[in-house]
Amino acid sequence: MSLANLIRIALKALQRNKLRAFLTMLGIIIGVGSVIAMVAIGQGSKQSIHDQLSNMGTNMITVQPASNLNGGVRIAGTSFQTLTLKDIVALKASVKNISELSPAVTSRGQAINGALNWPTTMSGVSPEYLDIRKLSLRDGIAFTENDVRTSAKVCLIGQTVIDNIFPNGENPVGKVIRFGHIPFQIIGVLAAKGFNSFGQDQDDILIAPYTTVQKRILATIYYSNIYASAVDENSTQVAVAEITQTLRDSHRLRSFEDNDFNVRTQQELIATLSSTSGLLTVLLTVVAGISLVIGGIGIMNIMYVSVTERTKEIGLRMSIGARGKDILMQFLMEAVIISITGGIIGVLLGIISTQVVTLTLGWPTIVSESSVILSFAVCAVTGIFFGYYPAQKASRLDPIEALRYE
Repeated sequence: MSLANLIRIALKALQRNKLRAFLTMLGIIIGVGSVIAMVAIGQGSKQSIHDQLSNMGTNMITVQPASNLNGGVRIAGTSFQTLTLKDIVALKASVKNISELSPAVTSRGQAINGALNWPTTMSGVSPEYLDIRKLSLRDGIAFTENDVRTSAKVCLIGQTVIDNIFPNGENPVGKVIRFGHIPFQIIGVLAAKGFNSFGQDQDDILIAPYTTVQKRILATIYYSNIYASAVDENSTQVAVAEITQTLRDSHRLRSFEDNDFNVRTQQELIATLSSTSGLLTVLLTVVAGISLVIGGIGIMNIMYVSVTERTKEIGLRMSIGARGKDILMQFLMEAVIISITGGIIGVLLGIISTQVVTLTLGWPTIVSESSVILSFAVCAVTGIFFGYYPAQKASRLDPIEALRYE
């Protein structure tokens, strides 16, 4: 029997029970749609994480203070005091694979403008910090090395802080605000960056010269972080090795002693978060894939019912010359058509679902061609796998017994 005849006979058989055929497809439709939607959300999440961290600089390196004690009570890394001006001087002199370097100190407090105030973070950094973190100014100017040397009371302000202490839309450049009890003149407005992958508001910040924050707010000589930028992304790991060795020498650590600092790169963070997101995507896809299995079982069940209902038809076909192979292919074709049609509808449903998720929830989604092709291929395999046994049962019926069946 030709393929065209098989398809024509299968379609006629399915048209006689349209509702049952659709209900049989439903498991496949939901399974395929779920798989595509889950993969799209997972891929979109991974890409969003990568893009946001890349916007902070893929070649950015962060040095944090740490403890090299092997025992005792562990405390937060920000409480350690191991990074000083001596380290900055050593890094600038010895590390050849970094292009920018900035110490950093931070303090939480109230930004105050008249009767209005807002709890925020004051970051003390050097002018290079803006290039390292890929920050730009929307208005005004950045502070200079001279401001760092003189511990000038100037700052850059983020959009969230502006919205809360300058609610009337006035230009904050040139205005004087207080951070705690210390007055700061606003000389620049940072371009808005929104929330990062961790849900932190990147615009809820004030940036000032690190010497100002050290002397006038924190009264400390230590840094909470050191930020650096490798000359290019390929040089990041070499720069990390150079930084590690330079700081060990600066801190006079012996060979058997652990580092009293941690060196982290954006690439490590991207890899870690992407791995976590990928694992979650696989988990969600497996859960969604269970619907495909359930849909396949539904196909098998309905095909068994169909074989039973059409026993006399099978016997009649065999009595006029149809071979067992023809009967097998006829019922197998019905199962495959149900599965593939359900797959097509499921693909459309999955694509529409991802668009709805993006529009209503604002989640990033990426529908990949591979997920569509794989889902469609799984549908065809599901139809063949779960339709084969009922079709084989139909092909093995005895024509005489089939004709007698009531």
